[in-house]
Amino acid sequence: MATTCGCGGCFEGFRAKQKVAPDVPAGVLGKAQVSTLQEAMALQRPNSGVFLPSPTAAWASPVPRDGGATGAVSLDGDFEIVMHELETLDAARDTMAIQLDTDGARHMTGGGSMQHSRFEVEQMFASPATLPKPMSMDERESQIRTSVPTATNQILAQVPRKLLLQATDEGQNLRRNVARGATVVFVGAGLPGKRFTFERAAAMGIKVAIIEHPDSWSQSLVGEGVVAKFLPVDMSQSSEAVFEAALAHIRSLGQDGLTGPVDGVVTFVELSVPLVARLCETLGLPGHTPAAVDAARNKHETRAALKRAGLPTPKNYLIASADEVEKAGKIVGFPAVLKPVSGAASLGVKKVTSAEELAGTYKEIVDELSTLVVSSGALIQGSPDSGGVNAKGMVDLSVLMEQYLDGPEVDVDIVMSGGEYQYAGVADNGPTMEPYFNETWAVCPSLLPLDQQRSLKELAVACVKALEFTVGVFHVECKMTSNGPHLIEVNARMGGGQVHETNLRCWGVDLVEEMFFACLGIPSRPPVPQQPRCAVAYCYVNAPTSGKVVSLEKLEAVSKRQNIVWAKPLVRPGVTVVGPEQGLPTWLCDLFVTGQSSKKALAYLEELQAEDLVPVEK
Repeated sequence: MATTCGCGGCFEGFRAKQKVAPDVPAGVLGKAQVSTLQEAMALQRPNSGVFLPSPTAAWASPVPRDGGATGAVSLDGDFEIVMHELETLDAARDTMAIQLDTDGARHMTGGGSMQHSRFEVEQMFASPATLPKPMSMDERESQIRTSVPTATNQILAQVPRKLLLQATDEGQNLRRNVARGATVVFVGAGLPGKRFTFERAAAMGIKVAIIEHPDSWSQSLVGEGVVAKFLPVDMSQSSEAVFEAALAHIRSLGQDGLTGPVDGVVTFVELSVPLVARLCETLGLPGHTPAAVDAARNKHETRAALKRAGLPTPKNYLIASADEVEKAGKIVGFPAVLKPVSGAASLGVKKVTSAEELAGTYKEIVDELSTLVVSSGALIQGSPDSGGVNAKGMVDLSVLMEQYLDGPEVDVDIVMSGGEYQYAGVADNGPTMEPYFNETWAVCPSLLPLDQQRSLKELAVACVKALEFTVGVFHVECKMTSNGPHLIEVNARMGGGQVHETNLRCWGVDLVEEMFFACLGIPSRPPVPQQPRCAVAYCYVNAPTSGKVVSLEKLEAVSKRQNIVWAKPLVRPGVTVVGPEQGLPTWLCDLFVTGQSSKKALAYLEELQAEDLVPVEK
């Protein structure tokens, strides 16, 4: 058994002393267990509160409408796909050259004023910043021992391990039943496109409380009955202040009888992952250790962990100042990639091919990081006089120089439970737009040879373990290079964008469900078919040139064609967008299609891309 654990939810060290099965959380020990599946399904949750979540049909959900009372997933049913209405975009967002990931910074409801986020800046460029230091293993185990068992733990203590670990539809329904009625806190609501996550929670009978900035779009979900509570926290504060405010809100849950006390805390927002890890640790709840999260979010620490584990690691050098640039070039060689040691999406990531280019590009990246402003949840270059938060002084200007990795890129979406992977789906990514590494397309199932898929999957799982994670949902990016598989990065959360829909449609695995199971301490054993249910292909269409968007008429028309799941606009007519000749290209639209095979789905997607669905006028 490892001396450290990547997830407090498994309570490995404590349970070993109590001789409790590692997949069953330490709840009310000694309480009589049931013996049959029927008895387990009849167990009732104590003290769950009076709120009854009400999933609505006003917004398209990736879950079939005929999912049934248990929330079972059936890909044979009809899907209601609705075009999302565009949010009102302010001037800063209309013109920004850098677009954050859909699980990045928060988004204003439109039109109104907002306080810009110091917390976001700190977590993007100086994480963990002022968040509490990680506990020692002894402190962590003591916190777990002295914490009052959650209602979920009390139910789990009565269910035999063999029933909980069935990788069948019956076993999945049992795990859903254990989760039903749980009180789960989401830290961050992301963009409005993440509404499907909260609707899925409501369909599962989970009582959700959202911690977010007071102006978040998600506060309306309370009035609609989708979530139980909206707990406002001023995100313009420091990370330490946000932590304290969130902790106070969580500890108050259950007092008004609307929900029960907290059962789990979770996020799909990248910048909130370190905060959630520390909240879970403080409360003695299932969750990643802060040390594991911090290592995964720091590119240099990730490479060091891989090297210690004997995993392939590209040549790299951490450049702390301009004086080290020449030395870095001699050690790493060319071609190479420069990337901020902490950051988001493809911000500041650029390829260099020579020593001369290295010096200029390093200065360009540092200058760019020094002049960043967070405005309306978006990163732009400019002056804090425009109303945003100046990132200077909070940004870690260290830049990692790393050997350029050739070959195709893949995403591996992993579900870990009990220290082993229970699911790992591989999707191919198309060639990125260099030198900015913007994504072009993706397809699932993978088109790579079977032996390469297996080696990439094995590496991805090994990297998650090397960072000392044992439980949870992970989005891992890798490359199959001429020298074998290599890691790009590990994200300790469910992937954003099209990731959830891809895994649900191809393999019938609902990553939202598995995310809930992990945060509640429920073991994951998703039933996975031997053959994929369908193939999918998707992309964010990059602006081919800088200019103004002409219209969305062609995009609206194409959304009605067969085998198109969605065709979502990401800009509006008249806005100015950035092409590759000026910087990181703006995403124009989001396309998602299905096909009888991966090759057919990808060919269909490429035909759509060639139609110039969102024309841009220079």
